[in-house]
Amino acid sequence: MTELGVFARVFPPGPAAEVARAIRAAGFTATQLNLSALGRTTLDTTLTVEDAAGIGREFTDAGVRIWGLSGTFNAIHPDRAVRETNTEACRQVIARAPAIGAEVVTLCTGTRDADNMWRAHPGNNTATAWNDLRATLDRLLPAARDAGVRLGIEPEPGNVIRDADAAHRLLTELGDDARHLAVVLDPANLLEPATLSRQRLILEYAFGLLGEHVMAVHAKDVVSQGYAAPGAGGMDYDLVMRLHAGLPHTVPVIAQDLVADDAVRVSRFLADHAPA
Repeated sequence: MTELGVFARVFPPGPAAEVARAIRAAGFTATQLNLSALGRTTLDTTLTVEDAAGIGREFTDAGVRIWGLSGTFNAIHPDRAVRETNTEACRQVIARAPAIGAEVVTLCTGTRDADNMWRAHPGNNTATAWNDLRATLDRLLPAARDAGVRLGIEPEPGNVIRDADAAHRLLTELGDDARHLAVVLDPANLLEPATLSRQRLILEYAFGLLGEHVMAVHAKDVVSQGYAAPGAGGMDYDLVMRLHAGLPHTVPVIAQDLVADDAVRVSRFLADHAPA
């Protein structure tokens, strides 16, 4: 049976038990947790092992698995001092991931845009930007190894790892260290309205290229003005869920770009499109 999850920050922020119950009531059994959903900062360096374990218990008691914990920051921020500060904070979040129950800490591979870590910048395609990403990962990979978790990288059109080929290049370059990375594959990130007619070829290529490293599939939809909730645009979800089912190991499907009031519909939509 397909494990369906959702971004915790879709729901109003509040205590862990309250957020977890809302997720479960909407029909989801897994989540990608950003600590901001609990009224904390994403890279909360005050989080203790006891705090993390308590959060994990609240979600477990509600019947929700914390698949991933967000460690997002701009990994190639143009200000090196900002980058260094956030890298160290992310290392501390990674260290808390086992206590909270997460198997993956998700990252943003970054952009040269200083104001928005998801916005494209021409400097993202330079050798210097790539080298800065590698330097950031060199700091984070030992923390992931020590914690026994993996770092989640997601092809994002506005980031250094902008597509499936860039993700594959990184995994290849890292060699044995690639075992500490996990690919979060979001089909909508690989498409735009103009390429929806070719989505089968594009998505089959990406799933085939990265499949052995994929640890979660994100679910949102492609519309004329960007992205929307699953089922609201032109994505072929029969195709997406078939490709998900064909991955070499079982991974969750995690919904995003929805609002809390639409969460029940989204969980049912994804369940309806999962292979029997």
